Amino acid sequence: MPVCPKCLKYFETARSLTFHRAQPRAACNVRDSWDMEIVSTTPANERNNHDVDDVPVASFPSDSGHAMDFDPGLAWEGNDNRRSLSPPISVPVDSLGRVLVTFPRAAEIFEGGETFLTRFELDPYSVCRRLVPFYPFANLDDWRVANFLLTSGLSMRALDEFLSLQATKNMPLSFWTAKDLRARAELLPSGPRWKFQIVPTTHSTKEPIQLYFRDALDCVEALFNHPFFEDKMDFTPFRLFTTAERVVRVFTEWMSSDGAWDMQSKIPEGGTVCGVILSSDKTNITNMCGGRVAHPLLISLANIKMKVRNKASSHAFLLLALMPIPQFIHPVPRMCSVLQERLFHQCLDIVLEPLKQAARFGRMMSDPVGNLRYCFTHLVSYIVDTPEARMLACVRGNTSPVTTAMYKDFGDPYRHPPRTATTTLAQLSSIECDVLDVDQYFAACEPFRLSSVSHPFWRDWLLAEPSEFLTPESLHEWHRQFWDHDVRWCKQALGAAELDFRFSIIPRITGIPHFSNGITKLKQVGGRVQRDVQRYIIVVIAGATDPDVIIAIRALMEFRYLSQATAITSTTRDKIRASLQEFHDHKDALIENGFRRGEKTKHVLKHWHIPKLELMQSVIPSVERVGSILQWSADTTEHAHIEVIKDPASTTNNHNYDSQICRCLDRYEKCRLFDTALALHGSTTESIPVPPVGQDADGNDSDTYDGDECRNVLDDIWTPKRKVTNFFDVAARLLAALPGSVPRPPRTFIAGSTAIRLNYDPSLKRIPIDTVAEQFGLPDLRGALGDYLNREGNVAQNFHTFGGQRRSPPDVHLPFKELDVWYKVRLQQKTYHDSSEITPTFTVHAHPPDRSLKYGRYDAAIMNIDDRWQWPSSGLQGHTVVQVRLIMCPAAPRGSNGINHFSSRFLMYAQRFDIVPQGNSSVERTTGLHVLKRATRASGSELGEIFPLDQLRSYAHIVPRFGRKADNRLTSDNCIHSSQSFFLNRYFDKDFFYATS
Repeated sequence: MPVCPKCLKYFETARSLTFHRAQPRAACNVRDSWDMEIVSTTPANERNNHDVDDVPVASFPSDSGHAMDFDPGLAWEGNDNRRSLSPPISVPVDSLGRVLVTFPRAAEIFEGGETFLTRFELDPYSVCRRLVPFYPFANLDDWRVANFLLTSGLSMRALDEFLSLQATKNMPLSFWTAKDLRARAELLPSGPRWKFQIVPTTHSTKEPIQLYFRDALDCVEALFNHPFFEDKMDFTPFRLFTTAERVVRVFTEWMSSDGAWDMQSKIPEGGTVCGVILSSDKTNITNMCGGRVAHPLLISLANIKMKVRNKASSHAFLLLALMPIPQFIHPVPRMCSVLQERLFHQCLDIVLEPLKQAARFGRMMSDPVGNLRYCFTHLVSYIVDTPEARMLACVRGNTSPVTTAMYKDFGDPYRHPPRTATTTLAQLSSIECDVLDVDQYFAACEPFRLSSVSHPFWRDWLLAEPSEFLTPESLHEWHRQFWDHDVRWCKQALGAAELDFRFSIIPRITGIPHFSNGITKLKQVGGRVQRDVQRYIIVVIAGATDPDVIIAIRALMEFRYLSQATAITSTTRDKIRASLQEFHDHKDALIENGFRRGEKTKHVLKHWHIPKLELMQSVIPSVERVGSILQWSADTTEHAHIEVIKDPASTTNNHNYDSQICRCLDRYEKCRLFDTALALHGSTTESIPVPPVGQDADGNDSDTYDGDECRNVLDDIWTPKRKVTNFFDVAARLLAALPGSVPRPPRTFIAGSTAIRLNYDPSLKRIPIDTVAEQFGLPDLRGALGDYLNREGNVAQNFHTFGGQRRSPPDVHLPFKELDVWYKVRLQQKTYHDSSEITPTFTVHAHPPDRSLKYGRYDAAIMNIDDRWQWPSSGLQGHTVVQVRLIMCPAAPRGSNGINHFSSRFLMYAQRFDIVPQGNSSVERTTGLHVLKRATRASGSELGEIFPLDQLRSYAHIVPRFGRKADNRLTSDNCIHSSQSFFLNRYFDKDFFYATS
């Protein structure tokens, strides 16, 4: 049972305890007892010690509803009213070795909580399930069929047709009609329930305003208590540093930000901050039948780690409400828009009121393992596009939603003062006009550039600050801006024909789209295509126009790539600021050259009235306040619209969409929760009665379960069915396999931070060396193999580098006569900022000429030539760029037993590229890219050597330097063969960009 940490009184429910602590005159009130000692059930030896110099003292917000000024310096003066802090005993680190400083005495746990299964057993039909675990279904097979049909999206008619088939009738099902099936589904335990309300309005509408919504606090608690997030949530704010000296700060999750730290300091000691994330955006339900539109409001928790929260399969974003889209009756169309904005804020007030109360008074909630926590629900982020951000900030068009900048200020190279909640509310209160007189009130708001929304939804939400919770959003603000402006500038600079031709002859990358027909005629371009174009745009425009224009576009590209890092250090933050400043220093060249033109008029524009350009100035402050910006992208929420709106809408009869969407989602959630509960009970493997909660199969009391086993079960349900193959795990299994059970050498192995994968069977098996040399155009192959064996020795597995002149003669005798040859090798790496995450694989081709490839296909790669340096942390230091010409393994002589030392290692023939110095820099000034040329011997032949394949570290994308005008004889197949000077394109992959920056 929940217990009050003040008076130690027991309560029946967590809600009762919350009300007890919120009583104004109670001795346990969180405000009146702020300076009293809080009794925690957490043992003293389990509490962390923390550093005095990094821990601010908690202070409670004022009654005005806005945060009190926080001065960290006050914490270190000898004030008796402040809590004393003890120095740390040791320096804690996170899983990546970074120094971790956590907030003291935060997120304390109490007894009396409930687990997911405990709540599941509170269902009125739980008694029936003790006899029949799958009630209201008969058995496991019956449930599996029902689950498939209920979540298939089939209509009632289609379900009836399926159930009427003779083959289906032969199955021992407990239901025979779609109506019976859905009636049984209604008996399953439910998640947060849907509500319906008619919203009153002061102005006439064509139809009554209907609002479908769920209790916001129930949705938060459903996420907070879900077992899938057990080891995927943060409860305590922390600060990360790269070293123990705490010089370089690292911003990652929201909990690592200053905003989370400050929120924790403004709630009672031992409380837990639950960061609320909201998102809303209109989405099309149908393109036919009148083009119906829905306006979903989604909710999630910032406590959930971003790599989990941003995966659609995690279902971390719940549909909270379907916001009404009314049609007001007013003679002025602009006033109809004003009334719609007012109604939106009014509906948000209704839906979010429980969260506002919990932010002020707190709420006892159970975490995924059943611990009770005293939670405060503060708004952390509201993910929206720019027009909706203005609506939420209550400002008009051509006005920044987060700063005081007007449209004339959008091109300024600095950030204007933030538009705070206090400022906006003061401006609204100064307007002496009847709010119901929309026309007059709208005119009175004009001097302040306000939208005439008189009651913003955030006005009474504790610590809600629009300039902070309207976080930068990469999909609309960066990628869309790139397509609408940067690409248009490039089109003006090069011409559409030249731009398209250059894109068409870019060397292909396996797994990444290639724009064979260019980009200027693309239709319905989405975020994925915009990101793919960004991979090539800099190498495409290099050398084709004014250097200042290229610098400006490249600076914006660096800004986007750096800002999308999942971990941003204070050093990276300075680079982001410098990149944006570099754009402003060179942007005038775009106007001077006439490249900035209107989309319709085609006239040169001599201003920078671009709202998204001004929003870039808020990235640096937002990194400090909310952590990595990438986690607030609308990519996840846009994808969630498919799951929570479009898919359910496709099962309707095209009438009353909102109510049918809610019913469909309710069925889906019931099936998912029931499947999760059965899996945790173990009932999916054998049909046995489910023991009462708190008792194991042997009758012994048990409040815990096997964490690893449950996590595996939950991962099977809540993670994607089609997963990226982890070659690191494959290599580890092969290494541990019994001798003789796998081929040697293993086809998958780890080299440094790279997993290397070859096909099981070679492309060419047992081919004579001279035949291979002729087929791949390598006349010195035999001599190179001789030099390799001389360097390798008899047994040693040495590290190789490029040598001098060829020492072995062309007809040198070798201990083998044949080679096994592979046409490609796949490389997989860990992400640059998180070594626990893997990247998609890149394929390095070494394909000889044939009918389809006149010159063959030989890709570039990064190869390690100095084992003192490790990729990717060292960048190109200790590494070189090579062209892989041949992938092979010497074949053991026929009749020999076992593996000889020369056939125990995969080899490659690689030709080196040299980096051409650019004055005092290693990169070209305008593009920021390395310039490469083919390395040659004194004789003029290309410098190539044999290397172990395990010296490969990464795929590399090289692109010819096209110059002012690209040669029209080039194609994507011959451009590498026909060129001598290249760019090392570091923009083809973000992790490669971070490694080489």
